[in-house]
Amino acid sequence: MKPRTFFILTFFVALTACAPQAELVKTQSAVSTVREDSKVTKAQVQELQRRVDALDENVKGTVDAQKVMADYGAKTDQLTTDIQILQGKLEENNFRIQELAQKLDDRSFKISELAARVDELEARTKSLPTGTSSVSTGPAGTVPKAIGPSEAYRQAMNDYNSGNFDLALAGFQNYLTQFPATSQADNAQYWVGECYYAKKDFPKAIDAFSKVVKTYPKSEKVAGANLKIGYSYLNEKNTAKAKEYLNKVVKEYPGTKEAQLAKDKLRKIGK
Repeated sequence: MKPRTFFILTFFVALTACAPQAELVKTQSAVSTVREDSKVTKAQVQELQRRVDALDENVKGTVDAQKVMADYGAKTDQLTTDIQILQGKLEENNFRIQELAQKLDDRSFKISELAARVDELEARTKSLPTGTSSVSTGPAGTVPKAIGPSEAYRQAMNDYNSGNFDLALAGFQNYLTQFPATSQADNAQYWVGECYYAKKDFPKAIDAFSKVVKTYPKSEKVAGANLKIGYSYLNEKNTAKAKEYLNKVVKEYPGTKEAQLAKDKLRKIGK
């Protein structure tokens, strides 16, 4: 390949990379904005739940029950409505974060691929004997296109939803091997636990869910992981450990669906 031809080709590949790089910066900014919004909303939900719990305690200690219950009912109805509105907003924001984060992963992956192509062209050009006029790139279509992180995650999720738990397990484990630093890594690890749970392999489910808690302590999946650890211990007939984790969910994640599920399960097995 002539030097002029090579530099033109390299410039073209680099230019192609500029567009996803710009989109990457834009997406990163959007993710940060939505995450900040979610933090505020989550704090509001927890505060409202605290107020509802305080009202519960006040009602228990009252003498004029009829009057207080009427006032209590009006207040809790409003608080419950506020909580539901905020939880809906929180779920919407979490969905937006997940969607934007997946785009971020895919764009980062694309930029890495483009950079690798430039590196390959440079290496192959340097290895040419002096006077060689071209570089053989091989027949078109012989190199399979690598799938991005979002597609790999989607395929594993589809297998899980179809009840193909062994395939889903392999898919999520492969995802963690190929894309360990992506935004969906914590979710993939969580679903490894769900696959084992669905296969009724509860010791391995506990290990997988525990890895979510230890490796991704700030993940939105931590509450669910702790809940499922409690469920898994319950299936293993270890009621003491089950109660420990269920109570932990209630205490550390008030106002969440996981906390409500933990309360319901504790009522059934007795606190």
